[in-house]
Amino acid sequence: MKVIAFKRELQGSGASRRLRISGQTPGIVYGGAEAPVLISLDHNALYHALKKEVFHSSILDLEIDGVSQQVLLRDFQVHAYKQLVLHADFQRVDSKQAIHVKVALHFINADVSPAVKLHGATISHVANEIEVSCLPGQLPEFINVDLSNIDVGHSLHVGDLVLPAGVTVVAHGDNLTIATASVPAGQVSAEAEAEAAAAEADKK
Repeated sequence: MKVIAFKRELQGSGASRRLRISGQTPGIVYGGAEAPVLISLDHNALYHALKKEVFHSSILDLEIDGVSQQVLLRDFQVHAYKQLVLHADFQRVDSKQAIHVKVALHFINADVSPAVKLHGATISHVANEIEVSCLPGQLPEFINVDLSNIDVGHSLHVGDLVLPAGVTVVAHGDNLTIATASVPAGQVSAEAEAEAAAAEADKK
């Protein structure tokens, strides 16, 4: 994904405010052997790009004054109540060095799982993203979580994920849970009442 930016010389709150008034967003590019570079980006283009999942978890081709370099979006700030991006941080990447990035989880096949199909259970997504380590060229846009075999009372853990080649999970705990299947309490009560009524009818 390509991002266009321009170098900016002025810094400080006043300069940033004037930049935003002109429809630009201040930012910075850092990392690698080169010095940090202050940049400005078209606000509307950046605002709409931030709505795309791929913008947050893929290598971006950042073109600054006609020269391209590979970067990751590392941080951004938005206004508390206005549709306004205040700042964006990008980090340079080296194709030969592993990076740590949070990648979105896409949950699939819940509707054909025993939990949902046989028991009408609700599957709760405990985590919607995980941090992975890989070379920039191996970074996935997202990771699929196959729920087709999950049953009531069971959970799916990080260790159950099928990861793309070269991708490993950066663990922040012991095999963290990412999804659980359970039957809503009201539904359990209704089923219990129905079973009790059926048992009473059989006695008669």
